Amino acid sequence: MVQSTVAKGTITALDASAAQKVPGVLLVLSHLNAPKLPQGGRAAVKPPAGRVLSLLQDNVVHYNGQPIAMVVADTFEHAVAAAELIKVRYREERPELDFERAKGSAYAPKQMPQGEAAVAWGDADKALAASPVRVEQTYATPMETHNPMEPHATIAAWDGDRLTLYDSTQFISGVRDTVAKTLGISPERVRVVSPFVGGGFGCKGSTWSHVVLAAIAAQRAGRPVKLALARPQMFGPVGGRPCTEQRVALGAGRDGRLLAMKHDVISHTSVMEDFTEPSAMPTRQLYACANVATSHKLAQLNVGVPTFQRAPGEASGTFALESAMDELAYALGIDPLELRLRNYAEADPRTGKPWSSKMLRECYVDGAARFGCGDRDLSRAPPAGERDGAHPARRHGGRALRDARPRHRYLHRHDAGRRRRARHAARAHRLRARRYAHAARRRLRRIDHRRERRARSKSGMRSGARQEAGGDCRRQAE
Repeated sequence: MVQSTVAKGTITALDASAAQKVPGVLLVLSHLNAPKLPQGGRAAVKPPAGRVLSLLQDNVVHYNGQPIAMVVADTFEHAVAAAELIKVRYREERPELDFERAKGSAYAPKQMPQGEAAVAWGDADKALAASPVRVEQTYATPMETHNPMEPHATIAAWDGDRLTLYDSTQFISGVRDTVAKTLGISPERVRVVSPFVGGGFGCKGSTWSHVVLAAIAAQRAGRPVKLALARPQMFGPVGGRPCTEQRVALGAGRDGRLLAMKHDVISHTSVMEDFTEPSAMPTRQLYACANVATSHKLAQLNVGVPTFQRAPGEASGTFALESAMDELAYALGIDPLELRLRNYAEADPRTGKPWSSKMLRECYVDGAARFGCGDRDLSRAPPAGERDGAHPARRHGGRALRDARPRHRYLHRHDAGRRRRARHAARAHRLRARRYAHAARRRLRRIDHRRERRARSKSGMRSGARQEAGGDCRRQAE
């Protein structure tokens, strides 16, 4: 699979003549000779189940790494060698890659699979302004990519008008339906086999461009085609967690009861398709509060379409919300666990409907007992470097503007049992080290003894030889 090397523009020329002359090359697909698909390859588009794919239907480039051609050969090495010979010329345009600038044009998504983009009840602004204690902070999370050990791979084989796909996917029925609609054939003519998914973490929960491209190439080549993504191709064409900027404001009374909560999220999406990271969703459910306002907005960038990644929304959203709760606990001088228990939601805070089941309180209590959270110094302010600063994380611009995680002031204090176990472990380690050192010294002594014996033995042999030689000399003299 050949990818674009610019983030935005159009392909003005694509020369595959040298690639076609490489031994073993069977087919070179590009927008110049790819079959035209129903609705320009968008017949199955219904995010997030049906994504906007890059299927060589035009010469427009939306992001760096977008598939723009495909080479089919009799061996992997021949295909790679031919792909490197394809020459592409672009008419480049200025891409939008700066999230700080793009968020100035952020907009609310038309729809979210998880619910409404903006939800509010009560009067959060008025309640926040009247709150005796307030915490207002901004938290940011970076772009992340799944990158499982096993990259995406697909084998496509046609038997007449029936297609069989051997695909590493978390969504077998979705692949069948998406591929069938995209190619304009009946779903009954598509069979998807996925005995081994490998790592997925969400990136294999959608049908991506390489799956359909493998099917198209197999049909054009008249033989089965295997397409496996290389490690660098995991950035862009198969999604990832979008970056977020989250503004959280909490207002509480002196008793620690929450009076107001606001959580406004801006996350990036692609210029091809809207995908919303539902980071404000946990704020709508975790704590009892009469005045809540949450919202989501999107900022478009020239990057690949984002997607689900390991607890989408919950992972990034609870980071911001729980960091703000820890800040509030410090401002109130209340134990952070006690603050959460005082605001425990016995029912859905918005609708008042009871939970079918909820064991979070029991988890709090059990976790506190296991970690020894009872003996903590709440009067000590965290070091400035731990509250404000830059914290690089994986990719592009990862930072935490307010890193108020409890690790630095709450979880480093161990109870007596933990300290006792730590002392016992240290003593056992010292004893093992002494035994190992004693054994090593004994081995060294044995080696020295063997060397001395060999040296004495050789010395005795030389002495005996000299004595015999002296006797021979004396006999000859006589």
